[in-house]
Amino acid sequence: MKALILAAGYATRLYPLTKDKAKALLPVAGRPIIDYIMDQILTLDAVSEIHVVSNHRFINQFEGWAGRFRSDMLKQSNVQLVIHDDGSTSEADRLGAIGDIQFCIEAAEIDDDLLVIAGDNLFTYSLSDAWREFEHDGADMILARRMPDADDLSRYAIAEIDPRGYVISLEEKPDRPKTDIAVFATYFYRRDTLPLIREYLDAGLPPDAPGHFPAWLYQRKPVRVYLFDGICIDIGTRESYDDVKTTFPPVRESRTTL
Repeated sequence: MKALILAAGYATRLYPLTKDKAKALLPVAGRPIIDYIMDQILTLDAVSEIHVVSNHRFINQFEGWAGRFRSDMLKQSNVQLVIHDDGSTSEADRLGAIGDIQFCIEAAEIDDDLLVIAGDNLFTYSLSDAWREFEHDGADMILARRMPDADDLSRYAIAEIDPRGYVISLEEKPDRPKTDIAVFATYFYRRDTLPLIREYLDAGLPPDAPGHFPAWLYQRKPVRVYLFDGICIDIGTRESYDDVKTTFPPVRESRTTL
């Protein structure tokens, strides 16, 4: 299996913090955000390569980070870490998250199961638990959580599932959410699904938010929802970043699979 971390966005809502620094490299508790994601990916024995996609503006920052990460944390691992420059220089010419997935599939000639994860997510659930479910089930899988009543569900992609956990509806940021199941930007795709990403893009469908693709995909093949126990924080605003700097990582808690 290959893993892909999406880190090519420009994070304009976090300006001026991200005007000259990639969001995934912002520090939390003394470490870049992306380090915590790498920690989790490296718990997956099946992963042989980790790909990180950056825009052209921040490619040197990611190359510098990768050099330090390789020397500090990959010494005991056979996993390869590859950095990709998608060539974009601004919001105007960005490829979008789904466009970047396809860009990396082509650039790295990926022909394998693929884990895709956003480079700005911090989470406490066990990624290895989710991977084992993916291996056992055999279907594409997206990760989600049942949200508290007080949360604004219109900020998320919302899934409706059947009794077996398969998607029967999935809508990005709905005005009237059908359920309390919010999907976060972590996706496990089967090898035979990867060509469908090109088909999706060739149809002229939105290339930006990564949740648009599984919303299209479930109508063509089964997509499973893995309900995780824990938190996942999407750092999208200055307020959310200021908050997470003082609350993450939390005190270790017990974790179970729902």
